[in-house]
Amino acid sequence: MSKFIVNESFWNIFPEANIGVLLLENIDNSKESSENIVKLLEESNKEAKKHLTEDQLSKNPVIAIWREAYQKFKTKKGVRCSIEALLKRVEKGSGVSTISPLVDIYNAASLKYGLPVGAEDIETFQGNLVLGVTEGNNEFYALGDEENSPTLEGEICYKDDKGAVCRCFNWRDGQRTMITEKTRKAFVVIEYVNGERNEDIQKALEMIAEYAEKELGAKKTSLKILNKNENSINLI
Repeated sequence: MSKFIVNESFWNIFPEANIGVLLLENIDNSKESSENIVKLLEESNKEAKKHLTEDQLSKNPVIAIWREAYQKFKTKKGVRCSIEALLKRVEKGSGVSTISPLVDIYNAASLKYGLPVGAEDIETFQGNLVLGVTEGNNEFYALGDEENSPTLEGEICYKDDKGAVCRCFNWRDGQRTMITEKTRKAFVVIEYVNGERNEDIQKALEMIAEYAEKELGAKKTSLKILNKNENSINLI
């Protein structure tokens, strides 16, 4: 059985971080989002405005902490945390639109709680999934790209035996492991760089599990918050 492992190179930079993991199986992500999911996303877009209390986007606490975190490892120029990208759309008034049922559910949780949330198709992984600092040159094809954009030396990313899965911490997922209409088993992850928001991580993961079970027929097989002392979980 493969594992998700947060290795020592990550903890050396973020020793107080928490990584929330939700594992789902038997997902039906093949249809359009239901009325309940669309409503959930719409409500979360509205609720996300509570995180935007400062005139300057980067000064809002849920974004500022990630701006600081991204200065501690190598990134491509202009890379931003995924929650900043979502809240930027809310700030501009366009909001986050529907993509697919599971993606809509986890985006809604991200907006509601002001936390970065991502998901990958477990059945696309090759070997263990590892979060840590790379030596660079891990293969990566972002959505829509036809050319390889390999990782940088000193970059934090999720990777498996084939290459990078999500680059620059939680910035961008790759084509190979992305959630699609064929996804049956999903790895959902929420990160935070210190222990201040464990309760919110727990609630966000439970919200995703609840809607995935109710709307997509999914089954929750594990929900766990990892830390430096408990840094791995078996994948389904």
